[in-house]
Amino acid sequence: MLLTLAAAVLLTAKGVAAHGFVQYIDAGGSRYRGYDPGFRFQSPAPSVPGWYADNPDIGFVPPQSFQNADIICHKSSTPGQDYVNVRAGDNITLQWYTWPESHVGPIIDYLAPCPASGCTTVKKEELKFVKVAQQALKPSATAGTDWLKAWIIDDFIQGGFKWTFKVPSDLKAGKYVLRHEILALHSAWDVNGAQAYPQCINLNVSGGGNTEITGGSSPTTFYTAKDAGMNINVYNGLTQYPFPGPALWR
Repeated sequence: MLLTLAAAVLLTAKGVAAHGFVQYIDAGGSRYRGYDPGFRFQSPAPSVPGWYADNPDIGFVPPQSFQNADIICHKSSTPGQDYVNVRAGDNITLQWYTWPESHVGPIIDYLAPCPASGCTTVKKEELKFVKVAQQALKPSATAGTDWLKAWIIDDFIQGGFKWTFKVPSDLKAGKYVLRHEILALHSAWDVNGAQAYPQCINLNVSGGGNTEITGGSSPTTFYTAKDAGMNINVYNGLTQYPFPGPALWR
């Protein structure tokens, strides 16, 4: 049913190229749903861990919106109404619904703790995220590597649009929002050419240790259009990539 809905969105988004969104989340032997844009055609929409976003074209957040609330969890986002249950130290596999080969760029993961009331009612502007993982160019990339094959996004595509995120093993049990994001840089040679695809998912983390997330900030402070990692020519044989946003947590 999900595939049918997503395909319908693509077919009706006339003139818009397919981009992507997190369709499934696998953790602890269970499969959960991300927010499918096709859910807008269901009444009521299913309760899922993935956050609602107003993106029927499965499109992006542009640099003009990097300082407003759309960059937090995508356009007009509201909290997911369920949780992915996962133990600290375990992997979460994020299954995207398609991704264009040309849309190279980094894949970045952030975490924010939710208040005692949980993540399903939290105000997104109050979430304070830390960056817990980031990958961009392959370690083997050289100046002579084909630009499409130089990026870790190539492995992501070849692996069936799947990405694995490991929950920190010492993370204190509790409710968190995972902000999983791909930055597409195929047009980033131009200021305002970068494209952000943030995806937010509620996590219920058990086990773990006593490490609390502190020192986070809102994604509205992460990026500007002129950051070195946002305004960059990906066709010039890159061997290093300047990650935008905050430094890695710890």
